[in-house]
Amino acid sequence: METLVRRHLNRMQTVNLDFVRNIMDEIDWNERLLMIKGQKGVGKTTLMTQRIMQVFGPTNTSDVLYVSLDNIYFGTHHLLDFIEQFHAQGGKYLFLDEVHKYKGWSIEIKNAYDEFPDMHFVLSGSSLVNLSDGEADLSRRCIAYTLLGLSFREYLRMFHQKDFKRRTLQEILTNGNSICAEVNAQIRPLPLFAEYLRYGYYPFLKEGQNNYYVRIENVVNTIIEVELPQLRKLDVGNIRKVKSLLGILSSNVPFALDTVKLATMAEISRTTLLNYLQILSEARLIQLLYSDATNVKRLQKPDKIYLENPNMLHALATTRVNEGTEREVFFINQLASSHVVEYSKTSADFTIDHQYTIEVGGRSKIEVGGRSKDGKQIAGVSKSYIASDDEEYVLGNKIPLWLFGFLY
Repeated sequence: METLVRRHLNRMQTVNLDFVRNIMDEIDWNERLLMIKGQKGVGKTTLMTQRIMQVFGPTNTSDVLYVSLDNIYFGTHHLLDFIEQFHAQGGKYLFLDEVHKYKGWSIEIKNAYDEFPDMHFVLSGSSLVNLSDGEADLSRRCIAYTLLGLSFREYLRMFHQKDFKRRTLQEILTNGNSICAEVNAQIRPLPLFAEYLRYGYYPFLKEGQNNYYVRIENVVNTIIEVELPQLRKLDVGNIRKVKSLLGILSSNVPFALDTVKLATMAEISRTTLLNYLQILSEARLIQLLYSDATNVKRLQKPDKIYLENPNMLHALATTRVNEGTEREVFFINQLASSHVVEYSKTSADFTIDHQYTIEVGGRSKIEVGGRSKDGKQIAGVSKSYIASDDEEYVLGNKIPLWLFGFLY
């Protein structure tokens, strides 16, 4: 256990509080069992260690301990025994990282939660699939939060030292110009937005731009090559085909899904394709859109498929990224975490929260998925807007696309 304490102290020496994400204040830290989910690289470990630094300071190891469960210590020691020993020494708060690396983690944590009612646990890990399974074991005990990659607003704060308020969708739709005026008084948003779409979603950009896409590929490969075969019984013989499927999705404009055609392109059966799409969505590698999010039939097949975020789109694409697709991926990525996003088959691109119709387009006509994006589709539709990719200010019902990056 002394080794784990030393590692905790060493970790605390590297914690920087200059940039703390807003989700820190949204989490109810009084809960006894918390889970922070998210892709590898989005900043979960940083969030946990910043919380320890804020509340306990850099040297307190009697009350709190940060431990990564991929540590070799747990190759010969049971997690529950470690928790019991820490509790016996007066410990009250355990921050357990990489929990998915420890077999049977959810059962032992459930037992510890029940056995030591004065203890608090914060769990985190990179395997969204495994964490979802464990969350089921911890039902009624665990409160889960999802940490996303950086929003455009957070990117501006982290890399350009420009701190703007988080905005609601209602504020953006009804009071957009005052927000635009505030932003344009300090920066020119369009060139910085172009940077963000290529390199701004993952905080590990701090480690340099040269290997940025390689790091994203490593995240994707770990999920497909290691986690999905172990946790979702993905046939290892189909790993290449799943990667091919992601390549197809990243290199083509979104289209009304033809499952037979896509299955043929990926060299798998239609049933296998639908299964893999659900798994890839669960692992947050893709976004599945449906024309009716409440219809049970949607479980059969999605209407459109997108990569999870625009940086991943650039990292995985084998051809030049379609600009319209890039913008749509950004829009869905920023809204889907807290709003219902549905694909509109008739009027425009998207329906938000069953009431707003939003077409993603620009000043010039853009062709995406066979439709021209010039605003004609929403003419006469109430509560309809164009999320325009080349505007600095709101013009009529045209709202700058980058403004939707201020939602979190």
